[in-house]
Amino acid sequence: MYKKDYSDRKYFIIGFIVLIAIGFVVRLFYLQVIDNSYKLSAKNIALRTEIAYPARGRIYDRNSDLLVFNDAVYDLMVIPGQVKNIDTTKFCKLLNIGKKYFIRRLKKAKHYSYYKPSVFTKQLSKREFGPFEEKLYEFQGFYYQTRTLRHYVHPIAAHLLGSIGEVNLRDLKKDSYYRQGDYIGKSGIERFYEKVLRGKKGSKIVEVDVHNRVTGSFQNGKFDTLAIPGDNLYLSIDYRLQAYGEKLMQNKVGSIVAIEPSSGEILSMVSSPCFDPSLLVGRQRSENYNMLLHDTLHPLLNRAVNGTYPPGSTFKLINALIGLQEGVVTKHTLFSCQGTQSKPIACSHNHRSPLSLKDAIAISCNSYFWKTFKAILHSSKYNNVHKAYHEWYLKVRSFGLGKKLDTDIPYQRSGNIPDNAYFDKLYHKSWDALTVRSLSIGQGEILVTPIQLANMVAIIANKGWYYPPHFLKSTESIDTTSAKYHKRINCLIDTTYFKIVQDAMKKVFNNDEGTAHFYQTPLFSQAGKTGTVQNPHGKDHSIFVAFAPVEHPKIAIAVIVENAGYGSTWAAPVASLMMEKYIRDTISRKQLEKRIMEGDLIHNKTKKH
Repeated sequence: MYKKDYSDRKYFIIGFIVLIAIGFVVRLFYLQVIDNSYKLSAKNIALRTEIAYPARGRIYDRNSDLLVFNDAVYDLMVIPGQVKNIDTTKFCKLLNIGKKYFIRRLKKAKHYSYYKPSVFTKQLSKREFGPFEEKLYEFQGFYYQTRTLRHYVHPIAAHLLGSIGEVNLRDLKKDSYYRQGDYIGKSGIERFYEKVLRGKKGSKIVEVDVHNRVTGSFQNGKFDTLAIPGDNLYLSIDYRLQAYGEKLMQNKVGSIVAIEPSSGEILSMVSSPCFDPSLLVGRQRSENYNMLLHDTLHPLLNRAVNGTYPPGSTFKLINALIGLQEGVVTKHTLFSCQGTQSKPIACSHNHRSPLSLKDAIAISCNSYFWKTFKAILHSSKYNNVHKAYHEWYLKVRSFGLGKKLDTDIPYQRSGNIPDNAYFDKLYHKSWDALTVRSLSIGQGEILVTPIQLANMVAIIANKGWYYPPHFLKSTESIDTTSAKYHKRINCLIDTTYFKIVQDAMKKVFNNDEGTAHFYQTPLFSQAGKTGTVQNPHGKDHSIFVAFAPVEHPKIAIAVIVENAGYGSTWAAPVASLMMEKYIRDTISRKQLEKRIMEGDLIHNKTKKH
């Protein structure tokens, strides 16, 4: 039987094996001589990769005064697998910690990883870390990383500046830039401009000896990368005005928002009660946060963007402008009022009658604006009340009310301007002007935020347009000239009608019948409107909106003082003093200032003058 000869195949097999061997030799040469990655891995016990954290960008005010900068602190890192035969008693004594804390932190580090570094104790100050650093070589498996914490030049503006905190799981999943133990902007400007402020991390590989002491950089830093510092921010706020506003609002609950009408730049944003932003920095952050969180006055709440209120009589300015636009009233239109006996909406006080539009704004007559609102909804221009209401709704919304403003403060609330669908559902489509009459005087379902009110009065100061309110003035990486904050937005009211309302707002101050005539001053012209807002949970809220100087507005402002009664009692003087401070940089009405600053509406110990 014929048998095949397979003897030649042995040469093929031998050749194949030789090729594989050559491949292994070449690969081994590459790994050992050319490529350092495996070499680095093999030397992990003698090399350590350290993150170089960038300095976070500084924050300045509109006049280049420094508000926020960085202080150096130290995070003590641990690699559990390298922790051997250390004197825990000495370790704990040097760091002023207990053994239970040591055991708990080391257990947590082991749970994270036995071989990867994690934070053992964070944010040690120079004073705390100094004595320990001298003995660090005795504690194998421990090393430190330099970090920075925010430091505040002035104890103000906590709500708008925001805070820094450790990343959570959601942050880690959202952005691969972060790793456990990193810090991130948690609120305010720090959060909104996080990617601008944070910079870019670097890294360096260092050689360490058997005592875990750094002996030098690996291969002269060939594999190191530099950290890139974050950009500095220049904000639009005036820190002196901000500090003054916080003093005026001490022992009061409420807010102040001041805007430069010509640019939309926010000059001041006060939420009261306020707190020192340094409370939310360092190792005491969690403890202080819990203290603030459980405070019954809710100091963590930024009332300027999260507080919602009926606008009260300040909303009469909007109904006046819409009435003029719709042609249902003119500046000469007279309506009568029976004072507190008026129906279906009573006036808050008795006064002369009939009134023109300007006098109705100055005196704040409820009857006049109920009749104006009724005339708008029953206008012959529209087929029915519901169509007229929709047009009214669109014009109100064009003032930025009932929606979040496109600004650089996160977590705004939108407020509420009810639409047709809301009333159709509530009243089964059977409703008319009388049903929704409370809207005529800014009550009922209408809700606005203080920043919306400030923007509303800025629009009136500008005679019909605005830039979105914002904090950013400039930074190295953002071209502010082409930013979204410089897109001018027009409301749905013709420019012609604003002069009538502005003149009426001047009478609020300079007419003896005006609701804020006690606060007129010859130093500059003012235009404003009081509001006394019904509050089902207690005393009425005091509200005031204003701008000055009338001829060339530099500041538009909204003030809300909760549970303070009439708008003329507290909100109006606060607004007038703020405008004087910004325009003149000094205060001439010292007695008025003293009354406001010493007024205690929280503890019910308001001094009488």
